[in-house]
Amino acid sequence: MNAPVQSLKGLDLKAEINRLRKERNAVILGHYYQTPDIQDIADFVGDSLDLSAKAAATDADVIAFCGVRFMAEVAKILSPQKTVILPDMAAGCSLEDSCPPEEFAKFRAAHPDHIAITYINCSAAVKAHSDIIVTSSSAEKILAQLPMDQKIIFAPDKNLGAYFNRKTGRDMLLWPGACIVHEAFSETELLKLKAQYPDAPIAAHPECPAFILDHADEVGSTRAILEFALKSPAETIIVATEPHIIHQMQKAAPHKLFIGAPGADGNCNCNMCPYMALNTMEKLYLALRDMEPRIEIDEETRIAAKRPLDRMLEMAGATVGKGAMGPRG
Repeated sequence: MNAPVQSLKGLDLKAEINRLRKERNAVILGHYYQTPDIQDIADFVGDSLDLSAKAAATDADVIAFCGVRFMAEVAKILSPQKTVILPDMAAGCSLEDSCPPEEFAKFRAAHPDHIAITYINCSAAVKAHSDIIVTSSSAEKILAQLPMDQKIIFAPDKNLGAYFNRKTGRDMLLWPGACIVHEAFSETELLKLKAQYPDAPIAAHPECPAFILDHADEVGSTRAILEFALKSPAETIIVATEPHIIHQMQKAAPHKLFIGAPGADGNCNCNMCPYMALNTMEKLYLALRDMEPRIEIDEETRIAAKRPLDRMLEMAGATVGKGAMGPRG
């Protein structure tokens, strides 16, 4: 059992994590939504699937995934021979929670003429009930390969599904899930901020509701938002996604001003993912020291979940598996 975090006072966590990284032959993955200290110590920083693909390509024995549980599960699905640890097993996801596997299986059974296209932000068990997994960056390319008359269930993100319905002219049946982070943005406060910075483009993640996306100059994955922010000639950019990605923007373009889109109270605090925040440097150290909590997936579920992931990789081609920043991005 892990020692209490308070007992680690005075420990040089960075030095200890680096020591354990070598001893365990571990690769540390940090999602864009992690705190700056975790991003800076990670071997790779990026989107969830990109990170798992990068880890699978290494000779590491251990993957320490600083993200949320479904992301670490994907790493285990793609690298079953590696030990995958998550600093805090309570680091879940509101989208994953919104789609219980048993309920999703019943929903699928009630619509036998539909195929299930499922956003990667879901549990391994839900992936196992799916036909194709998609990311926010690969979904449009994959949908373009399916007949327009193909009936589709899109789960679990209703906002992402609605965005692609509008963009592609489809009428996918949407599971009613949503990300608590992206739902927290306020249109009223965003318009106030835009009035204050009229020349600042808005970059938004497609998990945002339509009333936010309607004001966006760029809609894309976290990686796409980062690339837009760095390439845009604008000196000030408003960012409508979890604000910890701004750390990478500031490192790459310190001369620019990046402003997180506000929540209902006029600031960004409510838009920080509470699940991502559960991972800390202390917990990362303990996970590497104790080699737990570990991600375990039974082989039947892993194989079933890998099938729609493989289908995505096959259909998306070069759009998936690139973009992670590292080493020590």
